[in-house]
Amino acid sequence: MALGQWAPCPRILLVKKPLFDAPSSLRMGAAALMLSVCALNGLAAANPKAAQMYEDALSRFEKKDYKGATIQLKNALQIDKNMLSVQVLLGRVLLSDGQPGQAEVAFTEALRLGVNRAEVITDLAESLVDQGKQPLLLTDDRFATKGLPPGVRARLLQQKASAAADVGDVRAAFKLLEQARALNPRDAATYVAEIALRIRERRFDLATAAAAKALSISGPTADLLYQRAQIDHVSGQLDEAVSGYSEALKIDPAHVESLLARGGLMVDMKRLPDAKRDVDAVVKAAPSDPRGAFLSALLAEKAGDAAAARTALKTVTGLIDPVPMDFLKYKAQVLMLNGLAHYGLGERENAKPYLEAYQKLDPGGGVSKLLAQILLAEGNIDAAISSLEAYLRVNSSDSQAQALMASAHMSQGRPGRAVSVAQEALKRQDSPELRTALGLSLLSSGRTADATTELEAVYKRNPQQRGAGATLVGLYLQQGDAKKALGVAEGLVKTAPRDASYQTLLGQARLASGQQDKARQAFNTAVQLNGELPGPQIALARLDSAAGAHEEAIKRLTDLLALDERSVDTQFELAAAMERQGRPDEAQRWLEKAVDHAGLRDHRPAIALIDLHMRYQRAPQALEVAKSLAARMPQELQPQLALARVSLRAGDRDAARAALNTATRLANFDPALQLEVGLLQTLAGNLDGAAYSYEKALQAQPDYLAADAAMVDIEIKRGEPDKADRRAKAILQAHPKLAIGYSLTADVAWARGQVPAATAAYERAHRIAPTTETLLSLQNALRFRDGPKSAVNLMTQWLKTRPGDRRARSALAGLLASTEQFEAARLEYEQLLKGTPNDASTLNNLANVLLRLDPAAAVPVAERALAAAPGNANVIDTLGWVLLQNGQNERALQLLRDARLRSPAQPTIRYHLAAALVKAGRNQEAKAELQAALAGSPRFEGYKEAQALFQSLQQ
Repeated sequence: MALGQWAPCPRILLVKKPLFDAPSSLRMGAAALMLSVCALNGLAAANPKAAQMYEDALSRFEKKDYKGATIQLKNALQIDKNMLSVQVLLGRVLLSDGQPGQAEVAFTEALRLGVNRAEVITDLAESLVDQGKQPLLLTDDRFATKGLPPGVRARLLQQKASAAADVGDVRAAFKLLEQARALNPRDAATYVAEIALRIRERRFDLATAAAAKALSISGPTADLLYQRAQIDHVSGQLDEAVSGYSEALKIDPAHVESLLARGGLMVDMKRLPDAKRDVDAVVKAAPSDPRGAFLSALLAEKAGDAAAARTALKTVTGLIDPVPMDFLKYKAQVLMLNGLAHYGLGERENAKPYLEAYQKLDPGGGVSKLLAQILLAEGNIDAAISSLEAYLRVNSSDSQAQALMASAHMSQGRPGRAVSVAQEALKRQDSPELRTALGLSLLSSGRTADATTELEAVYKRNPQQRGAGATLVGLYLQQGDAKKALGVAEGLVKTAPRDASYQTLLGQARLASGQQDKARQAFNTAVQLNGELPGPQIALARLDSAAGAHEEAIKRLTDLLALDERSVDTQFELAAAMERQGRPDEAQRWLEKAVDHAGLRDHRPAIALIDLHMRYQRAPQALEVAKSLAARMPQELQPQLALARVSLRAGDRDAARAALNTATRLANFDPALQLEVGLLQTLAGNLDGAAYSYEKALQAQPDYLAADAAMVDIEIKRGEPDKADRRAKAILQAHPKLAIGYSLTADVAWARGQVPAATAAYERAHRIAPTTETLLSLQNALRFRDGPKSAVNLMTQWLKTRPGDRRARSALAGLLASTEQFEAARLEYEQLLKGTPNDASTLNNLANVLLRLDPAAAVPVAERALAAAPGNANVIDTLGWVLLQNGQNERALQLLRDARLRSPAQPTIRYHLAAALVKAGRNQEAKAELQAALAGSPRFEGYKEAQALFQSLQQ
């Protein structure tokens, strides 16, 4: 509720700134599940409605209506959260519905409630494996096999063996399988599991022996024949493998694994019609299996249908991207497929985490080389070198990989090593492609001039090296050389006139050259050549918007989305177009779609959505998005900064500090980023954290004035005026013509209580740089030196010539209110609202002023403030207090409780709640709130009233 008090601002210069369609099988039949009803602890009888819900859920589960079953079970838990049978069934439903994380919660709760461990332990193990938590099966005491029935123990041992193999401990896996086999030597499953382990070891003879043993026990099954065919497949006996998969399919024509394996083999053997039959069968039998979609993409590519291949690849990423990465870390094939799919779509940043995870499972494979190219492109040279080293240990004669290695060493300042590596590669193959790769690597490492020179030489010698040419166009545009960019773009179009991407580059070069009409022609040509390419369509939409043709821009983007409804760039642009047209709700809807479809490391849509919510005073929604983004990208800087900003706006300093501590580490020694982190740390009240960030900025750039100035503010706030004074005077001496030095020395003098000296220095700063910031500092000093009239006169004169300065007008309104000139303050707040009628802060302050003038009139204004900022504790408190003063006690109490729960550290809010509690007759609770409020600083607004109220309750 408080209108706030002035404090010197830091003197800061402006700076820039369900995976597969294969749910888990039911582990116990309906009869066994019915038996578990007998284990109810009597609660079902006391809650017949909950019991009915359980029975209905069981029926739905048997019909595979997982969503309906989940709803019923959760409704039952609303009635009685301790129903053991409900928790067990809920876990199985969620596991079958592809929600292993939630299933784990239910099974864990069932164990807490006392379920026999044998009833759920293998289901719990499966839920953990599906989340990529294999190590827990090997270390968590819950998965000890002692005391379990033999059948459950054998099943659990097999699960643990698989987990051990996944984490790379093959020896432990074999030992666990032996223990399972000892329980039941006639269990074919242990031999089937052994086949996969032997293949992993490349012990094909032992794998064959295990398959024979399994066949002798169980006879031929589709799963077993598939595993036996895998031996032939991996050992290179392809015809035999095809025959083996076909045998499995005779037993089960819809056996997905055999269809996939045989279809993939047919592609490799160029038997494309046969491959298509298998792939079509997979897509029909398991439409949510990304492997079928990936094979469809390969077939489309071989048929020359680029659009169909792209659609299929998007299906792959659409199926896998929503699955948390931790769930996939031991699923090598899935990781590789999604990495390759994103790479094939040109989404390298999205491909990278999947390829990195796959590389851990197969360091010497071709994925390491592909990953190195991505790492080089983003400038992560050390990681690229490590990836190439792993690859070259197995593929030492790959000249392209050697060239990439040379590029990496050059960018790291090791020219001797780079030259020797490059010479070795060029001995094997001196080709323009390798030299182009070298140029691109130089570019990725930040050596733009060298890269430009190398690429210019390659392109001049061989204009068919269009990759070098396209990169040059981008380089020239970045360097502001539109003429050169245009020349190369025109050359690219001449060599490949029907390539839509080169027409798009030509349009961009023409646009940079001021040739808007010709740019539009090029973009239109690109659209005619490839109507599914988003770049030219987006460029045309921007041209439409720039010309005021918003409807045309929106239609163009909407039509583009009809071709690819998951295109993040198109959704992103459509949201911007909607907001430009004054349709923020539509903008929000499209940004939410973009967030849903964005890759794992693409934070642009989420941050744009956060900014949109904040522009329209929707802080709770912004906070929800920010929390989700930061949790999804814990090692990315911008999401952490976004969470910090939104948390500060919500008044949650602890959350802001936690995010900023991470951000400090991620910003490394980037001066501008550390300055930004430091400023936010200051707002969060973490002065030591702010100082640490500024020190890192100054270590990287000792003459960084903005960070130096910020340190003065921190030293003042930490009670170190002597340090602050020395630093401020050094800045003034180094920059005598700038206002910043005078402002800083004024801040130090102010902190020492030297009001005349501070005021004189603020006046000097304001004369040199008459800005809003210097004005606000000066008016505060004048108020203390000469009284409020002098400060009000200064502000009033300023606003006569600058009526649009909202910060100054808001400060004047606050000054008037703090000196009890409420009518004048009301006029200023109302003037501010003419420009931004839904600004929550202004409405909140106006409501506080009206409370002094006309309490009834304050109610609708406070209601508007709450509508604009529904999650803000101060705004909620204001409305609650206003309602209390207007006799609406019940609603006031409800609001003040809410404000107290959101911000318990604010003593004013606790005092207001106590006053409401007293009116409700809850004196003991009121006393507790008052004790907490009065235990803090005696300077909070309402302290004397709170003290008086507390004393009255003591009598």
